[in-house]
Amino acid sequence: MKPKRVIVNDKMQKGYEYLLVEPPGRNFDLQFRPQLTPRRMLELGVFGGRYMTDCRNEFPQQWFAKAKLSTTRDASLNCFGVNASQPLAVWRQKGWIYHEDPRGWFQWYCRYYMGRRCPDDERQIKRWRAMRRHVAQIRQNCTPGDISCRRRQRQALLHWAYDTRKL
Repeated sequence: MKPKRVIVNDKMQKGYEYLLVEPPGRNFDLQFRPQLTPRRMLELGVFGGRYMTDCRNEFPQQWFAKAKLSTTRDASLNCFGVNASQPLAVWRQKGWIYHEDPRGWFQWYCRYYMGRRCPDDERQIKRWRAMRRHVAQIRQNCTPGDISCRRRQRQALLHWAYDTRKL
């Protein structure tokens, strides 16, 4: 595959460039097996619909055909109908934001899914793997199939490409 250059010009990045070196959705790190694609996450409802509103040109338009988006954060658009997000300022304060992905983990995942590989991949995959402890808590504390149990925790996991609706 010949690398494809992507140039980003949106509200948070001007002139940022990266290369897509892998086919979309393929050749992931062996320790990184998300259950949901970015497209499916957007369809189910994540981040109160506010996340991808100004950077749609960077990603395939089919990702947005059924996406639940809004110009303001609206928890009712989330799959579990609750807010499970911390403000971006908190993520910055804790040092969780990689300078090339100023919107955080989901932006990193979208770009990784599309085929970008970068120096931050190992750290982000470690962070993703750490979410498994929350899956264990849902399994331990909820009756199988009861998606009303721990809705905030389930929504937070959905933000990390975990689908807990079948647990």
